[in-house]
Amino acid sequence: MKVSLLLSSAYGMRGDVRSTLNLAAALAERHEVEVISLRRQKEKPFFPVGQRVAMRSVVDARPGVRRLFPGGQVRTEVALWRLLRNLRSDVLITSRPALSIQAARHAPREMLKIAREWSRPAVPGPVKRLYPRLDAVVTATESGQEEWVRLLEEGGPAVHAVPDALPGGPWPRSRMDNRIVAAGGRWVPVKAYDRLIRAFAVVADKRPDWRLRLYGGGPEERRLRALVGELNLHNHVYFMGTTPDLAGEFAKASIVANTSSSEDLGMNVLEAMGCGVPVVAFEGARGPTEFVATGYNGVLVPDGAGALEMFAAALLALIDDERRRRSLAAGALDTALRHAAGEVGEQWEKLIADLR
Repeated sequence: MKVSLLLSSAYGMRGDVRSTLNLAAALAERHEVEVISLRRQKEKPFFPVGQRVAMRSVVDARPGVRRLFPGGQVRTEVALWRLLRNLRSDVLITSRPALSIQAARHAPREMLKIAREWSRPAVPGPVKRLYPRLDAVVTATESGQEEWVRLLEEGGPAVHAVPDALPGGPWPRSRMDNRIVAAGGRWVPVKAYDRLIRAFAVVADKRPDWRLRLYGGGPEERRLRALVGELNLHNHVYFMGTTPDLAGEFAKASIVANTSSSEDLGMNVLEAMGCGVPVVAFEGARGPTEFVATGYNGVLVPDGAGALEMFAAALLALIDDERRRRSLAAGALDTALRHAAGEVGEQWEKLIADLR
């Protein structure tokens, strides 16, 4: 069976990219798999790609590369239409509504077409009109499945829930003895790293031997660095930059924090759990709420009045209780097992077989 997975860009540092590449590697163990990137901006993808996974792009936007279709959205769309009409795969899995709509319009009718979704579309009209041409919608969580069932209503394709896949092992394991709190992802407003820094100021005041390591990059960096200076946290908060091996860095920590206020795919949460590290996060953020269970694999903090103080208190409670940290770490590992690449790959294979 040949499977094609279509991304807006396979070269970015995003949770949906990480999840798609993990799925591609899992399916490639038994099938012919390719990842198609609508745009290619870099020489190599940020995240690792499975050895058996083929890569190609629709538009090569690397600096200095002469391309058939120069800059311009219309040109890119034309190139995508041509690719879809001539695609010869058994299964096409798209990763965003904009791509799924184009697949519904232009991919061969006999091809199995599946939309992989993590959040609701910003403009639901085209989705409601064109998604009935798809064979299925697959979400990463049961709550996402319920949202898409309500959105598509009757007449739309069936909506299934299959979890995100973690990369294949072996995974690094935290020894839980480093006095480090870690966080990772894009430094953008919705991730609310400023809240984490402010909460950690309380932690640093009471437990000055603990450190906060921030992994990633993005437009918020200058503002976050200024905040660290304003709070005099230079010796407590460290900007570690981007890394394709976030799991390896999480394994050096004893706690992973996530202060996202709303949307978050939760891949960083799963990666932390795969390393046996408990997670502290706010209630209400989509990804963390789906995976973190207070008292089992981490702590969910109510997001409202006094939220920063409660978050700091949750961190301090784990810092001061090593036995509890290790107990939550065991629950985190158990949670990660349900997202192992092999198991998730088998769920996708069964779904595809049922749809065919």
